[in-house]
Amino acid sequence: MDEERDRVRRDTIAQWAFDTRPILARFHLWLEDVAVEWIRGEPVAEFTRDISFLGGQMERLFCMVAAVTTLGTQLFGRYGEGAGLDRRGLNQVKKDADAISAYAMSEGLWSLSRWLPENHAIMVCLGEGLMPKEGEVPEWGANPQLGFGRVYARPQVAQWLERRVVRLFNDPRYDWPRFYRDIKEAGITVWGTAIDTLENTTRFARGEVTGPMTVLHVFDQPLRITRPYEGFMGNLVIPRAVEQQAAERSLLIDFRTSRAKVIEAIEWTYPGIRREHIHVWTLRGASRAVRIQGLWDEWQQNGAHLVEEGWVAPTGLPIFTDSGTYAPAYLVGSWRDDQGCPHVFLTDGYSASTETLAAASLAPMLELESTVAVFTSLFQLPYDRERRVVGLDPASDRFESDLAELAGRSMEPSLVEEYREAILDFRNAGLETNKPVIQADDFFPEKRWEVVALSGYMRSDPYSGAQGVRMVGPDTYAVTVRFATRLGDKRVTLTLRLMEDMAQSRLIFNPLLNRFMAGEDFRKRPVKISDSGRIRNELQTLCSYALEYTADGKIRVVFDKISPDVIPPEHQRIMLDVLRWYRKNHPIWFSWLQIAHPRQDPLDSA
Repeated sequence: MDEERDRVRRDTIAQWAFDTRPILARFHLWLEDVAVEWIRGEPVAEFTRDISFLGGQMERLFCMVAAVTTLGTQLFGRYGEGAGLDRRGLNQVKKDADAISAYAMSEGLWSLSRWLPENHAIMVCLGEGLMPKEGEVPEWGANPQLGFGRVYARPQVAQWLERRVVRLFNDPRYDWPRFYRDIKEAGITVWGTAIDTLENTTRFARGEVTGPMTVLHVFDQPLRITRPYEGFMGNLVIPRAVEQQAAERSLLIDFRTSRAKVIEAIEWTYPGIRREHIHVWTLRGASRAVRIQGLWDEWQQNGAHLVEEGWVAPTGLPIFTDSGTYAPAYLVGSWRDDQGCPHVFLTDGYSASTETLAAASLAPMLELESTVAVFTSLFQLPYDRERRVVGLDPASDRFESDLAELAGRSMEPSLVEEYREAILDFRNAGLETNKPVIQADDFFPEKRWEVVALSGYMRSDPYSGAQGVRMVGPDTYAVTVRFATRLGDKRVTLTLRLMEDMAQSRLIFNPLLNRFMAGEDFRKRPVKISDSGRIRNELQTLCSYALEYTADGKIRVVFDKISPDVIPPEHQRIMLDVLRWYRKNHPIWFSWLQIAHPRQDPLDSA
């Protein structure tokens, strides 16, 4: 029996290593071991059945992408170096961590894309990083991230699709229906993605022991989104059994339903449950009070337990409420304690758009129900008024008075304009504004859709109990990735060994531009044609907001749009020199690059 187990283990490692060799080779990693634990679904031997639309090899490739992103970020993303720093210092550590995670994810997807079927492409539809986060100010700029329009495919397919994405940016007559029709007529299959390469970045930078993770959702079709977008959305996630019991009694439960009615439905579903055993997770903190204080009050006034920082989950790990709105969805459901008393856990409140869609797309596979209400990014109104703002017509002469009536007060003209722009941003992205609530289905052109949800854990996760990255030998690390679909849910632990020393591995996981900005001499480094694609990719990751896409397919870098709080002036100066040098010395490979010369030297503006 031991011999048989050992044979199966060797065979499993060999197949995983063979299927994921492009990514292992790219990051100079050796696969030492693979362990698979089934959480949901019928356990079967590895390689005997696929559990998603991706197919077996692609399942393993995507899993490895999540694993290398997780490992690279933990090892080289300056984990814990922001502890004790002021806000600006902490912010720089966060941006460095986001840069590592976004770069590793992007390079992994690029390597994976070489093995896609010839008519397939991966397209990033929603990404996390455009908006300032807790403790940040708008002037600090967007975080490095993978956002809308990034395409990974074989060269001919990538070029074809990128041209149409550029049309979406530049041609107001080229809308979503025409874009999707072109894809269908060309016979191209586009897998859309929603990505947060480093969830809970602040906790990572401060060195917290739980929370940091990478999230990658892959869909069998692109999302109905036509512009880079990140905003906030209200989101209520409950067990499906509660929704079904409510429906039997002609009660509709969605984000607009009074929480007293939700509690009533929970009591119908779990007879005898004590209200203090209804555990409601929301974001907490003074900065959220204006928006959801009324929500907190409603739950507590009706006897429910509003989960507080440090509350111990059934996994035995303490929960945090300062961030992290995606992972709690995995805990939504019911259980019984040691005394046999029923408990229910649900999530409520709001989250960023990528996290909201990711959590909503988990719902069908986890027997949950999720409804979403669109918010703006302005924390001026409570949630029950905020969700009605996007229904206003920003082009109407009555917009200002309608907004004042909804808010219950007049607003400064500058704030009125901010609301107008927020509504236009949402509409220009092609998202629904004419529905009181929306569901995951509303994000997809086909109402029938499939999803693969991957989570990689840099540190331990209190909601699922998954372990974070841990060292298990010299230069060898165990990395846990959760791989969930409608057909099954697996926890895969990949043991990876660095094939280079730490100094060389750090270079492998760092973007070229970051290496140059840190002092590596770009003039002495051997230049390869792949540098063109890498630098194009890195610019889109590090400073997407400073790029302009021209109608002829070129990318213009506008240095005046780069905040010194995002890339310090001395680093901007190096990056400007790097781009000029590549453009001058390799004009054919870098024919896509244009530089909008800054009005003044970045160092002069410091």
